[in-house]
Amino acid sequence: MESADTLVIPPFTCGPAEERNWLPEELSSALARVRPGARIVSICSASYVLAAAGLLDERPATTHWNEADHFQRMFPRVKVDAAVLFVDDGRVLTAAGVAAGVDLCLHILRRDHGSEVANRVARLCVVPPWREGGQAQFIERPLPELSASGTSATRAWALERLGEPIMLPELAEHARMSVRTFSRRFREEVGMTPLQWLTQQRVRHARRLLETTDLSVDRVAAEAGLGSGASLRQHLAAAVGVSPTAYRHTFRAKDHRAV
Repeated sequence: MESADTLVIPPFTCGPAEERNWLPEELSSALARVRPGARIVSICSASYVLAAAGLLDERPATTHWNEADHFQRMFPRVKVDAAVLFVDDGRVLTAAGVAAGVDLCLHILRRDHGSEVANRVARLCVVPPWREGGQAQFIERPLPELSASGTSATRAWALERLGEPIMLPELAEHARMSVRTFSRRFREEVGMTPLQWLTQQRVRHARRLLETTDLSVDRVAAEAGLGSGASLRQHLAAAVGVSPTAYRHTFRAKDHRAV
């Protein structure tokens, strides 16, 4: 600990979430022995250790997307970015998850020894030397539950017609409300405008099609109601930070038989 140039803390847990002690006395004492200027790296939930030790105060950092909200509440002085795979803030580096820890370690190798070495290590580990996008492409956001009142019936109606052109007046007419009343009620219930929600659902549907079908990018865009392949590329990049082709390569099941 006293002589290491780089310290890497792997993910771990310490009991139930509400009772976790992320900085036990032994670990706190160990961190105190790290030499000044040493590089400290956390992987996944180990970011809690660095935050509890005060090493992330006023710094940008990341952690697993499923823990990001809780992490930010516990450590409000940390500038949490849940959209990225890792954060390199010089002396302190944090990775979003276990697999993102591999991305970060390759980044460290690239920074210390160059791309050739990092790429060679990536090939030996059978992993890509660099992954496109961030955590957004892996986050599950379930649809809100539908109820018998408000705008839920219209939302269910729209979800069955994502490939068709649907305008705000049509949504309001289906709900038997004025456009103004419908827009207000919709925002109160969903937290966004009707057209924002509709675009979000179309992107979600496009993602499912990319994952489960062989449809071309242009056809996926048409089926999801996003118009053209160019429009799908723009919306998918805004939502998850990758192109349709890269997204499909990441999530589409492939034939893994030996050749």
